[in-house]
Amino acid sequence: MDVRRADERYPGGDPAAGITSRHAFSFGPHYDPDNLRFGALLACNEERLAPGAGFDEHPHSHTEIVTWVVEGELTHRDSTGHETVVRAGDVQRLSSAGGVRHVERNDAAVPLTFVQMWLAPLDPGGDPAYEIVRGIADSTPYAVPEAAAMLHVRRLSPGERTAVPDGAYVYAHVVRGEVTLGGERLGAGDAARITAAEGSDAVAGAQGAELLAWEMTAR
Repeated sequence: MDVRRADERYPGGDPAAGITSRHAFSFGPHYDPDNLRFGALLACNEERLAPGAGFDEHPHSHTEIVTWVVEGELTHRDSTGHETVVRAGDVQRLSSAGGVRHVERNDAAVPLTFVQMWLAPLDPGGDPAYEIVRGIADSTPYAVPEAAAMLHVRRLSPGERTAVPDGAYVYAHVVRGEVTLGGERLGAGDAARITAAEGSDAVAGAQGAELLAWEMTAR
């Protein structure tokens, strides 16, 4: 198990424009050849947008983009005609395939925080696709078959224990609160990269926790 702390993330965004980003993997000008991906996961970005701030239209291709809103509301628009407001508890996926353009903004009057995760597809190309699951139930897995990956969402009460998925690659990201995993205490923004995961579990701290765990096959 390889633990990466929140304060080790690469800073990004444009704070003067109300955008603060923290990247878990090599991203943009922060190039690290030893930190390009883990399993299918290419990026796990923590994004904070002030009211009225956002990312203007920009392209993506050959990437599965999964977004989890922590607080606030994310307005999404893309070149295939989708326009959606994503709220806490929703899972949004944009399959960029052969190419798509989109806009992400905070059109609300309160700050927005979201986690965006990029995965490499098994087969590049194809037609873009979009999906949103409203208010996904706790512990209900969300499959991304294009990347041979499964997202597990857990909202844990204080002291609650949950099994970590078994898998060739498991990436566990603490959204809020604190968990103990494999003898390590992980706080908000911390993550654990587990290879050949088997029989592991996570225990929430005194304030409870929200945990995202990716289960991925070998690549």
